[in-house]
Amino acid sequence: MAVKWTKTALANLVAIVEYIEQDNAERAKSFVLEIQAKTNSLAEFPNMGRPGRVTGTRELVIHPNYIIPYRVRGDVVEILRVQHVARRWPRRF
Repeated sequence: MAVKWTKTALANLVAIVEYIEQDNAERAKSFVLEIQAKTNSLAEFPNMGRPGRVTGTRELVIHPNYIIPYRVRGDVVEILRVQHVARRWPRRF
């Protein structure tokens, strides 16, 4: 299975990493590597995340403060966002 990031998800990730980099460049780098490892595992285990709050999605907890909502479409895992847990959850993607 392929893992594909939406433009929104990539923009979320870039914004988070830029914010972390302001204080700790090494932590920003390790955060990206951690996310890559966890999301890449979805290619082999697409149902490893919990059922999502939005119908048709699943959620991968990648950090105590961040959740990645995603959906499986055919042979593609689509990463929808990198969502901070304190932010309002969208009704749909």
